[in-house]
Amino acid sequence: MILQDTFKLNNGVEIPKIGLGTWFISNDDVVEAVKEAVKLGYRHIDTAQAYQNEAGVGEGIKACGVNRDELFITTKLAAEVKSYDEAVASIDSSLKVMGLEYLDLMIIHSPKPWMEYGEEDRYFEGNREAWRALEDAYKAGKLKAIGVSNFLKEDLDNILEVATVKPMINQVLAHISNTPFDLIEYCEQQEILIEAYSPIGHGELFKNEQIAKMAEKYNVSVPQLSIRYCLELGLLPLPKTANPAHMENNAALDFEISAEDIETLKNMEQIKDYGEASMFPVYQ
Repeated sequence: MILQDTFKLNNGVEIPKIGLGTWFISNDDVVEAVKEAVKLGYRHIDTAQAYQNEAGVGEGIKACGVNRDELFITTKLAAEVKSYDEAVASIDSSLKVMGLEYLDLMIIHSPKPWMEYGEEDRYFEGNREAWRALEDAYKAGKLKAIGVSNFLKEDLDNILEVATVKPMINQVLAHISNTPFDLIEYCEQQEILIEAYSPIGHGELFKNEQIAKMAEKYNVSVPQLSIRYCLELGLLPLPKTANPAHMENNAALDFEISAEDIETLKNMEQIKDYGEASMFPVYQ
């Protein structure tokens, strides 16, 4: 079963091959979502300070009936945190809010504050300071792994130039019709695992007739085809849902996509419009 399979990070830590994303799930609703996911076999839960549901995720972890050491819990340092002292306080805040002694993974949510995502300033110095705080928390045992999100090559190089601990993860937008192949290749060279958020294109892939036909060919759903595509490329998909039936469907991936069909999916025309989600910087 895919939920029991893991990738090995560059520090030897094992991370389940599929995670449950919790963006847009309220602090109240996420408690049940976590419990249902764990009941179905999920062991990897992904949240963020920006999602404002860390407390609910922590409550779900305590109530799920599975030992803490069997779970892999990720949160993200707010994109606006670009100083050492702020980052130290934010790391400790997440641990306190979630009621956890340690986190399995913490990552910098974005190289730039969200309100300045399109600006030229890449916050190189601020990201180095935030990274230093993550390194110190990692060395202190508060974090089992550390990484980044939405980082391009130059953002990664900025960290790699000074890092005493190499990033283990880069979490990026990656799905059929929008796969950053050059960035994926660079991260592979650096032994940085790519996590793919929005593996179903924030729902936009449902509108693609070619994808729907291919899913039908394999007798699977569009989400199943999309999530399997990420796995075939060696990426770790993070499908988001609070619906237990969708959680179960998303994890039923006992099929393989042919090499020919993978090439078709890799070369599919890029999505230009994410509908209402286009207002969010990562979809622009």
